Amino acid sequence: MATGGGDTDPRTTNGYAARQLTDEELERLQKDTSLVSDFKQTKLEKEAEKNWDLFYKRNTTKFFKDRHWTKREFEELVGSKQNGEKRKVVFEVGCGVGNFMFPLLEEDETKSLFIYACDFSKRAVQFVKDHASYDGSRCSAFHADITTSLSDNVPDNSVDIATMIFVLSAIHPDKMLQALRNVLQTLKPGGTLLFRDYGLHDYAMLRFAPGHKLSDHFYVRQDGTRAFYFSLELLEELAREAGFEVQQNQYVHRETINKKEGICVPRIFVQAKFVKPHTNPAAKEEDLETLTSKLHSVHLKQDVGDCAKMSAVNNSCVSGNSDSHALKHTQEVDSGSDAKQPLQNSSGLANDEG
Repeated sequence: MATGGGDTDPRTTNGYAARQLTDEELERLQKDTSLVSDFKQTKLEKEAEKNWDLFYKRNTTKFFKDRHWTKREFEELVGSKQNGEKRKVVFEVGCGVGNFMFPLLEEDETKSLFIYACDFSKRAVQFVKDHASYDGSRCSAFHADITTSLSDNVPDNSVDIATMIFVLSAIHPDKMLQALRNVLQTLKPGGTLLFRDYGLHDYAMLRFAPGHKLSDHFYVRQDGTRAFYFSLELLEELAREAGFEVQQNQYVHRETINKKEGICVPRIFVQAKFVKPHTNPAAKEEDLETLTSKLHSVHLKQDVGDCAKMSAVNNSCVSGNSDSHALKHTQEVDSGSDAKQPLQNSSGLANDEG
């Protein structure tokens, strides 16, 4: 597998077609039917924050690369303040150790931004506060579980732009809708949520060995952190039920090639822009149970059938055993022109593939 920028040849295409599985990949998914026990799943949920704290204890600030690619992908983040204009307020949901926030502040020469940043890991938040570039007049970092209210730290209707970069995938599916509703509450009417996360049939998903599956599209890594892999349809339904309007929602296909080893690594992410309506109808509370059920009842047969009907990017890749943060690091190095990989990153966050 590629381990550095010199060995990689990343190529990117965007679109609405899911990735078509090879016969080998399809067979592997069809055989992986056993789920982690209910007892262990309950334990993983209770220890989610602890597992992310341990992740940052092991890796400190050295695991993820700075995300300079975000301004290229999301022009909304390009700030410039004219005389008399108020600063734009950004809320980074799942900030990790600041790989998104600090590059953004450093490039904000006109000081046109104020950034709120939260994470599920207290240790990660402390790394942010200890950073040499942390300036309380330009940013505010705090610990939070985004599946509960955020109003104590971020005023309602105060945020221009929120970001969730490889964050929602680390949260239990039952809590995803509430997390989105909580973020929606912080946004001003017309405010935007910029979203990027793992896509269905991503290479990392296909590498999981038997014994790591929690439910359809939801897996646990060796270190106890978890990852969900989204289809566009499910993501759009979540966003709309939370109360957002969907402005953009597409797959990002990224092919990374290690020329020396001759290995092709097909990555697929979902990238979206969700907008808070100026007139925001209350989200449909009665649909929560139905939507949660859908998160758990998507059958592999349906996924494969839909995938086969769509034109997709065919990629051959090397088989692996299980997803790992080491793979995520390779992904970070390979994604973006400057290289990257989210988060219950804390709050359900594990963040980052470029």
